[in-house]
Amino acid sequence: MRPYGKHAAKDTAGGERPRRPHRTVVVTGASAGVGRATAREFAARGDRVALIARGRAGLEAVASEVAAAGGTPLVLPADVSDAAQVAAAADRVEAVFGPVDVWVNVAFTTVFAPFEEIRPEEFRRVTEVTYLGYVHGTRAALDRMLPRDSGTIVQVGSVLAERAIPLQSAYCGAKHAVQGFTSAVRTELMHRGSRVKVTVVQLPAVNTPQFAWGLSRLPHRPQPVPPIYQPEVAARAIVHAAGHPGRRVYCVGGRALATVIANRIVPGLLDRYLARTGFSAQQTAEPDPGARPHNLWRPLDGEDGRDFGTHGTFDDRSHPRSPEAWAARRPRLLWAGAGVAAGAALTALRRRRSAGPPR
Repeated sequence: MRPYGKHAAKDTAGGERPRRPHRTVVVTGASAGVGRATAREFAARGDRVALIARGRAGLEAVASEVAAAGGTPLVLPADVSDAAQVAAAADRVEAVFGPVDVWVNVAFTTVFAPFEEIRPEEFRRVTEVTYLGYVHGTRAALDRMLPRDSGTIVQVGSVLAERAIPLQSAYCGAKHAVQGFTSAVRTELMHRGSRVKVTVVQLPAVNTPQFAWGLSRLPHRPQPVPPIYQPEVAARAIVHAAGHPGRRVYCVGGRALATVIANRIVPGLLDRYLARTGFSAQQTAEPDPGARPHNLWRPLDGEDGRDFGTHGTFDDRSHPRSPEAWAARRPRLLWAGAGVAAGAALTALRRRRSAGPPR
């Protein structure tokens, strides 16, 4: 059996400690982006990884990657907005792999547009996938974990759950809802003395295919707001959180944490800053034809055999590592660094404000 982690642990007598058993892990949104990178990261530890998403081509591709990384994959096509499909997928996981140890909610969809340009049915769809998908996944996990009084749920959130930005009202609203829902469930578990744990990983801007396949009504192509991180940075944080679920929230990226702190101190100042910069920061200089295919209603992977993969189109601007991944295991250092970053961010905001609007 391969070690759980990079090296086998040694006891004081020089022999190997008993290795941790490989876990059964469920990852939603596993066909691309952060979900796909996360599935591979669990697989590298020898885990059994159940893969839930809509797109068959992406699922088959990540299943091959999971197997190559040392894990055991199980492909489960499902739409997380449908509670019955999620429950059926969970039943299948336990029938094949046994009890679920870790459930990771990642799946989402979005619309890039001013609120008044988002149709009611589109806003509802984003909410059903990005918020209710987490509700359905959490329910499926708890239905199986609570009787055993064991298991961990990881909610993959976003710094936009802490600080909303323009042009993503549906996504920001859904992520805020996930945060409130999770806090309520966590306290209910604490009340009953349950050993089931729920933790949240708030992500920064990540280089994923969402900017290529998300519905957009912007005049230019959408982009993540720098600094941008590769999906593998997020995946490492998620796997760490799954193994250390005692912390309520993990915030990946020093600037993301600084934004959270600044928003609690001077939210009005951030409102004005984002009103001035948030539109241009989320668009490239390349015009968007406006009628490109999107994945709001159906998956795009599989059309003409296409697999969108893990990364988006911003590899040249994305960071493959993050000091915060190291600092996450040392929370005092992380918060101290975030305080310094928040102070620097506030200073920069005040300077921009005093300088007047950009030309």
